Amino acid sequence: MKIRFGYVATALGLWDASPSKTLTFKRYTALPKHERLDKLKSITAQNLHHTKRILHYNIAHEIKLYRFSSSLVPLATHPEVLWDFTTPFKKEWEELGQLIQQFNIRPSFHPNQYTLFTSPKEHVTMNAVIDMEYHYKMLEAMNALETGIINIHIGGAYGDKKKTLRRFHLNLKNLPTEIKNKMTLENDDKTYNVEETLVACEEENIPMILDYHHHMANKTEGELSHYLPRIFNTWNVRNHIPKAHISSPKSDQAYRAHADFASFDFVLPFLKMAKERNQDFDIMIEAKQKNMAMHRLVEEVASIRGIKRISSSTVEW
Repeated sequence: MKIRFGYVATALGLWDASPSKTLTFKRYTALPKHERLDKLKSITAQNLHHTKRILHYNIAHEIKLYRFSSSLVPLATHPEVLWDFTTPFKKEWEELGQLIQQFNIRPSFHPNQYTLFTSPKEHVTMNAVIDMEYHYKMLEAMNALETGIINIHIGGAYGDKKKTLRRFHLNLKNLPTEIKNKMTLENDDKTYNVEETLVACEEENIPMILDYHHHMANKTEGELSHYLPRIFNTWNVRNHIPKAHISSPKSDQAYRAHADFASFDFVLPFLKMAKERNQDFDIMIEAKQKNMAMHRLVEEVASIRGIKRISSSTVEW
């Protein structure tokens, strides 16, 4: 069983390498009209350049999983802006895609918590479609549709989970099929637990990302080991390796918040459970210390008797 590890967005330690520089709409409208587009392009160019630097860091450290920043393009989905962010940067997007393909990097996006399909308000659903289209366009511009995914949560309960889940399935019909085919769902730490998310995924033929920290904060009645085979099997629809999210609580008082590093002791029971499946899978580290947390956890996991480290970010058990 091989486990590959990755991290989210920013490679700490690289000087001035944020891929998420942004521009508020207020600041945008304060600019003279003839300067607005140039400002959008300038910030996007920086973010794409920094992303390229981060990918080179990943290549040097044999990191095969990377979640791109959702903030690569400022105001990309704002209804009063909605500018063409692919054509002016065709070369830059393709360069990122070439690195992804050449070095077999698994790309992903994770839109924010407002991208959901459970709201009774039509405009919320339409905004979710727009945001999913934005992320799809970035994968398309990088020629990364074959392996790329766009991960979201189900959303709120609005006082009635059963009714809201029915609305989720109905609202999801607004999402174009080609975008839905790149979509995954993960369980969350407050509302929809592993079982509820899994049932939704199975009904929609959508792969499920297991978030272990979220599960520990919002458990199902049954044991996680009972659901794990079904969770992994949801990935058969895409013929992709299953993927999980790992983080650990910041403290007992702030249990849902992510700690700077992923606690080895917190993660180990899940790894032992996954070992029983004896199936390759990927782990995205969601700790505050990003790549540094990933490197530390890989070292700790590799110290387990019987586990062999086969690259900077991959172990075999």
